Amino acid sequence: MGDAAVVALNSLLGRPDIQDHDEALNIASAAVRAAKGRPADLAAAQHTLVVALLNLDRFDDALRAIAEAGDALADTCALEKAYALYKTGDLDAAEAVLRRAGIDSPAAHRGLKHLAAQIAYRAEKFDQSAAAYRHLAANHGGAQHGEENDLRINLAAANAQLEWQGKGWAVPDREKQPAREDLEAFETAYNAACGCISRGDLAKAAVLLKRARDLCEATEDLSDEDKKAELVPIIVQQAYVCTKLGKLDEAAGLQKSLSLDDAPDSSAKVVARTNSLVFQAEANPFLAQRLAEQLPEPKGNDKLFEYQSSLLRHNKYVLDLHAQKFSGVARSTAKILSKDPVPSITSSKSDLGVLGAAAASQLRAGEDALKEILPLLKSRPDDVGLLLTAIQLYVQLNNPSPAIELLESFFARLETAATPEHADVRFAPGLVALAVSLYRTQNRHVAIRQELGKAASHWQKKTDSSAASSPGASVLRAAGVELLRSSHPADLAAAGEAFTRIAAARPDDRFARAGLVASYATTDFSRAEPHLEVLPAVESLIRGVDVNALLEAGVATPPPPPAQPSRGTKRPAAPAEDAAGKQQQQQQQQPSAAAAAKKRRKRKLPKNYDPDKKPDPERWLPLRDRSTYRPKGKKGRKRAAEATQGGVVRDDQETLELAGGAGSVKVEKASASGAAAGGGGGGGGGKKKKKGKK
Repeated sequence: MGDAAVVALNSLLGRPDIQDHDEALNIASAAVRAAKGRPADLAAAQHTLVVALLNLDRFDDALRAIAEAGDALADTCALEKAYALYKTGDLDAAEAVLRRAGIDSPAAHRGLKHLAAQIAYRAEKFDQSAAAYRHLAANHGGAQHGEENDLRINLAAANAQLEWQGKGWAVPDREKQPAREDLEAFETAYNAACGCISRGDLAKAAVLLKRARDLCEATEDLSDEDKKAELVPIIVQQAYVCTKLGKLDEAAGLQKSLSLDDAPDSSAKVVARTNSLVFQAEANPFLAQRLAEQLPEPKGNDKLFEYQSSLLRHNKYVLDLHAQKFSGVARSTAKILSKDPVPSITSSKSDLGVLGAAAASQLRAGEDALKEILPLLKSRPDDVGLLLTAIQLYVQLNNPSPAIELLESFFARLETAATPEHADVRFAPGLVALAVSLYRTQNRHVAIRQELGKAASHWQKKTDSSAASSPGASVLRAAGVELLRSSHPADLAAAGEAFTRIAAARPDDRFARAGLVASYATTDFSRAEPHLEVLPAVESLIRGVDVNALLEAGVATPPPPPAQPSRGTKRPAAPAEDAAGKQQQQQQQQPSAAAAAKKRRKRKLPKNYDPDKKPDPERWLPLRDRSTYRPKGKKGRKRAAEATQGGVVRDDQETLELAGGAGSVKVEKASASGAAAGGGGGGGGGKKKKKGKK
């Protein structure tokens, strides 16, 4: 009986292909029981048993069989054990098995390298995964039929994940644009569409997704059940793209067309159901929040990636806010942030800070929100999301000065920490760009140059050679351009160092070459001369330009600035852009020189105007100068009696002759009281004595 089981196993292993894995499992199990005491036959039976269990997706049973067989089988079945650990989600143990199997050696088995790339992909080490796939594509030794297509599919998926992870700089330019081969299979078309979505090219992504869906529905290599399973992620992405493009009705129709009951991928089902809640949130946020709490959490090999989990958590908290669960969101976000108080610029932690601010302010804005957020910021000064929320509120209130103070105090705390992690956050491109934009609102160009110079110096000190193609590349470019605006030799030298760093990482970058020429052209021409050959010649840039036509057309000059009003005017000056626009509009509406004179403005008449009534001839005189004026009070009547209009002119003046016959002048007569008060002293004798107290 035992020999029959071993013979059946040998017969099974002699077949060119094994399709019935249940049969293989039964034969291998019988051979394991019959081959005890014969190590060679037992090892073959156990190996066959493990492979059959893996083909039947019984990964836990496969790991149990390997553990029961001992270390000898574990060393022989290193690939199978690592694959089973990978499928159960134990990625760290799978990596440890691969390292013991010698994955780092150049002579490692090709299957181990494929599995290592897959494990790196699931561990969200997408740069390592993409590098492994590129290495396999470049080395065809031991490659199997159809492997090239699989490598192209997996490499495109890793590149798309890098783009979503914010590491688009790690993807070569030649791999970003979809090739003609990508349109031949629905997998490659789908991955190419995902890459376009991550880069924001939604129009091209919509075309590629439609192509992927048509190819999937038309393929004959899949059963109807497999087609339905493959169509789920494609339709989910189509609905997402339609939503981003504003085609909400089409997106809602795609969501309704999804059949999620029989979909084997639990992560795709969770994403699809979460997206469907977006359409329900507007109608009934309380119902959407209740449904969101009932969503399962994928585990094992189907668990979501970190950026997907953070987005789903973000959506859940947003629904809680719409359901007015402010205290719950505030407690949950604070609890998560307290586990890792180190400042971070990752979107997952920044979103938590923003959501916590929204919960603390209860979705208010403006000064009301700042009253709640600023005390919270004092207790959590390293919360980047909370800081950005406060800055945004100040900017919306057109008050950038306190926003700059908050950002500068945050920078000062990070600089005093003096750790590499704090320094990377301090000079993160997004925060540097925020500081530059705030400084620009106040025309603080010196502060802008200093900020970019310090950021460029930080990224130049990074030890890795790819720093110029990392997030610091954007800072180096901006710093180089800003430093070129200065004529100081030190600033030009710093700009040259920044562009040198970029050119070292990307030799084909013409922008960096042009920056090098501009930096060293006036200070060190020998360093700029080697880069002149790469730049296009001036003749090629002006080819096709008609110089004579430009000269005949003349030089376009901007309209003159509006005339400045005098200092005594009470009317405020109009803005420059409004005055220029008004002048340009008047020039456009003005007819030719031979047109009629400008039409006079029609004068307005008062509402009670009577054309038959003669107007008062004294209407232009002030009220006190009219003949009908009657002042009130004794003093007013006395002044009216002394007036000359219609009365007797009093002779209050006398004529004094000038010496030498030079003529005469009229002066006012001195009053008797005044002469008496003056006395004979002629100075200050006119003061009255003070009366004493009674």
